[in-house]
Amino acid sequence: MTAVDTDALASPLDQALAERATLIQLCMYAMDRARSSGVVERLSEGLGGIGVVALRPDGMRFDPAHHEAGGTMPTDDPALDGMIAETEVLGFADRDRVLRAPIVTVYRLHDTPPR
Repeated sequence: MTAVDTDALASPLDQALAERATLIQLCMYAMDRARSSGVVERLSEGLGGIGVVALRPDGMRFDPAHHEAGGTMPTDDPALDGMIAETEVLGFADRDRVLRAPIVTVYRLHDTPPR
């Protein structure tokens, strides 16, 4: 008895979806490492054309269900406490499915010492 080639058993649709997922991961990897804004823009446009968008939640309220905290930034403004100061690593979503949550820096109210 010979070993069964699992790739041969996959339907053309399953194979195309698996290859799409691999290409999306490759593009995400390339965007993380790209030094050229033009390259990042082109990759972003290409991914957007197939329904994959970069997630950059700067200025939004931090939500641990949707964001990963990478660090904090002190602020004296109570209105900024808990807001996202910047995105450290882009997140990505494929239509409604999050592929990778963005890693963000969150404003944290700076404790002032009592006088």
